[in-house]
Amino acid sequence: MIETVIKVENLSKQYRIGAREGYRTFRETLVDAMKAPFRGLSTVFNRQSAIANRQSELIWALKDVSFEVKQGEVVGIIGRNGAGKSTLLKILSRITEPTEGRVELRGRVGSLLEVGTGFHPELTGHENIYLYGAILGMDRWEVTRKFDEIVAFAELAKFIDTPVKKYSSGMYMRLAFAVAAHLEPEILLVDEVLAVGDAEFQKKCLGKMGDVARGGRTVLFVSHNMGAVARLCEYCVLLEGGQVEKKGRPDEVIEFYMRKDMAFDEAERSWDFNERPGDESCRLVGVRICQPSEKPNASIDIARPFEIEIETESDKSEMDLAISIQIFTPDGRIALHTADLTNSETIARRTGRRVSLCEFPPQLLNTGTYFLSVGADVPNKRIIFLAESILSFNVQNPSPELGKYASTAWRGVIGPGLARWHLRI
Repeated sequence: MIETVIKVENLSKQYRIGAREGYRTFRETLVDAMKAPFRGLSTVFNRQSAIANRQSELIWALKDVSFEVKQGEVVGIIGRNGAGKSTLLKILSRITEPTEGRVELRGRVGSLLEVGTGFHPELTGHENIYLYGAILGMDRWEVTRKFDEIVAFAELAKFIDTPVKKYSSGMYMRLAFAVAAHLEPEILLVDEVLAVGDAEFQKKCLGKMGDVARGGRTVLFVSHNMGAVARLCEYCVLLEGGQVEKKGRPDEVIEFYMRKDMAFDEAERSWDFNERPGDESCRLVGVRICQPSEKPNASIDIARPFEIEIETESDKSEMDLAISIQIFTPDGRIALHTADLTNSETIARRTGRRVSLCEFPPQLLNTGTYFLSVGADVPNKRIIFLAESILSFNVQNPSPELGKYASTAWRGVIGPGLARWHLRI
């Protein structure tokens, strides 16, 4: 039987917002105590009012959160900024205490909540490895045993005896993550540290996180990177307003989250004049998704072509202006990105209203949910506007019993209809 290593029951955390009350001297306290018997009833009522006002400044960062994590599971925690994700990890890390509820942890806990916390700028990278390792719970022998591996991972052998105050921000982050990533607890808590660094470093961090997951350790991973959550995690918890809104398989929870945060199942959108993205060279008026000769529809038949109409307006011409479309999946993977470079000169010369039509063949996209972003730019010069995640639509197989376009037969975001098969013998 798989052991439960993290058990969270009705966990709540309350904070008081506003300015912190200053410290009082012993003399002030004595004077107030001497005056207290002579104060009138008005003071009592004022005090009650002050207490009521202070109560109104309380906020619940977490409220009645409950879930369990089994040994060896990798669990993703997602949600908007301020949803309570970091507060949850701080309670699990014993940095702060809960107001209500309880947490059971079985095993050594390692936290990677803020990369670089505990580094001393005057110490060298070599010395900071031992300092940071001690803060994260590693003894000196363990740090020594892993020292060469940590330095190799950070790719800082040449600068390891240089004070970290002379490091670039990228070097600083690489060293901090390298130390934390080589900690070997039974439970690892990771809070959005993979958002730092360049693309190559992020890829390396994700690879290390994958190694941790495959090593059988239990991981709680907080991130806004839906692709990383979908790839690394087996289970996902969505927090909203300090409460658990949904939990389950990562693909289901991520899709629910994306649907809620974006314009889901809306096949048409338009903007009032003062709200239109862009400038006088190109403003976005409206966007529509439909199948040929039909009204806007967010349900697309996989066996039929579909179209995206982009209506714009212009007060002045802009040479080489191009309209672009980006279609991506709920976990953030880009399915396709295309731009109208063929008609860019015609669009640039034409002022007033214009409609750009992008046609897609049948079976281009696999069945599933997709989100749409629209942009306009002058290639290699400037971006005029980028309207992100403005619409969503579903590619469906309305007749799966026919078998020809069976939705459960294929994987990936691209449908199989573009492939051409031939029998040679």
